[in-house]
Amino acid sequence: MNPRRLTNRKMFWRILRRLLIANPGRLFVILLALGSGAAITAALLNLQIDANRRISNEFRAFGPNVIILPKTSTSSTADTLPESTVRSIPVNLPSGRVVVSSALYVVASVSAPQSAKPLAAVIAGLNPLAYLTARSSPPSSSPQEIRRYVPTLPSSQAVCVVGDRVAKHLQAEQNDKLALSNGDRQESCIFANGITTGGPEDDRVEIGLRAAQRLANLPDRLSAIQFIVPGTPKQIEDYAASLQKQFADLDVRPIRQFTEAQAKIYSRISGLLNFTVALVLILTGLCVMAAMTNVEMERKTDVGLMKAIGGATRRILRLFLAEAALLGLIGGALGAAAGIALSIGLGKAVFGLAARPRLIVYPVTVVLTILVAIASSFPLRRLGSVRPAAIFRGEA
Repeated sequence: MNPRRLTNRKMFWRILRRLLIANPGRLFVILLALGSGAAITAALLNLQIDANRRISNEFRAFGPNVIILPKTSTSSTADTLPESTVRSIPVNLPSGRVVVSSALYVVASVSAPQSAKPLAAVIAGLNPLAYLTARSSPPSSSPQEIRRYVPTLPSSQAVCVVGDRVAKHLQAEQNDKLALSNGDRQESCIFANGITTGGPEDDRVEIGLRAAQRLANLPDRLSAIQFIVPGTPKQIEDYAASLQKQFADLDVRPIRQFTEAQAKIYSRISGLLNFTVALVLILTGLCVMAAMTNVEMERKTDVGLMKAIGGATRRILRLFLAEAALLGLIGGALGAAAGIALSIGLGKAVFGLAARPRLIVYPVTVVLTILVAIASSFPLRRLGSVRPAAIFRGEA
């Protein structure tokens, strides 16, 4: 390396070090402003990324968000689709694993030991059985609770989940044996659990898929295939579009009441957090700029001396920009680490669960803090117009 360039580089870092430690009080104030801004920025960004995952997980609990239905047909298996379709569906996505549930619907007669006469009800054959069930609290209580149901009866015993209105009409109780009949075809199941949603699920009986296929005399046929697709609304829409291309003879529909609600909620949360981050960065920049204005007034004599001994304006400004960038790096590195730790506590307070630290937040926050520090050093750029003669005559 050129000895002169090496000497200049050593002098550059020596002057920079002296500039940083010349006024410890001012250095502390600038680092405090940058670190505080970086901490809040990192916390909000981490919460924003984690909120997307939280919202997606919460909406997954409400049930399927994509469904495949058969198109209108004139064949004997109208309104059904082949069960083999399930084996061709991609389930591994970058956003997670898709959960698939098959269903076959048939209207059949249902009777219980206590019922005076059978009831015609919709029989929903599901695979797995009781994929999602719900229980609603009394009207004065909290909203309905969605939960998973795992039958506890022996696997050899067929079980079913009975809608609230069907159970009341049949006067059926848990563990009763229900008889299902469709023409000369008959099945039976044990009333394992009830379901109350206030929707169409209250008027049906959910049984195993194979039992429903035997009851309907439709082996290896399905009425619908339902999916819980993880990810953002756009990822769900893209997945549904890819399925539609793969199965052009079927009807693939995203359940928009879920995807649109998820998109709306996340959009509002994301917009609010982005606005807050922008506001925090602006306020941080103003605080740093006020401190830099004092620095600019104090360093006029130093800059005049540098110019008098032959220092180029470009190199002097580069020195001050390097100082601002270094302050931004230190403040951003310390503040980002504190902000990610802060977001864990905020996530627990807001969502009830600690936010998961996202590594991408750290470098993004540090870069934003460096940019804010450089942009806030604008007052130092005016030092380039300082004239050494005016400084030495005491005119500036």
